[in-house]
Amino acid sequence: MNLFTYFKETKAELKQVTFPKTSQTITYTILVVVISIVVALVLGGVDLGFKTILAKLLAR
Repeated sequence: MNLFTYFKETKAELKQVTFPKTSQTITYTILVVVISIVVALVLGGVDLGFKTILAKLLAR
């Protein structure tokens, strides 16, 4: 398989791809950002809880 054939087949495959609409892309991007923030807050809360528990155990 030479380079020309590779690019020709790649172009043919890309014609079959269905790309999402702009509104879908924006919606999914916002969803990913919101979920990332929620996960960060939950993990931060768990970390703070473990830190507090560990500090109380070591203070004894």
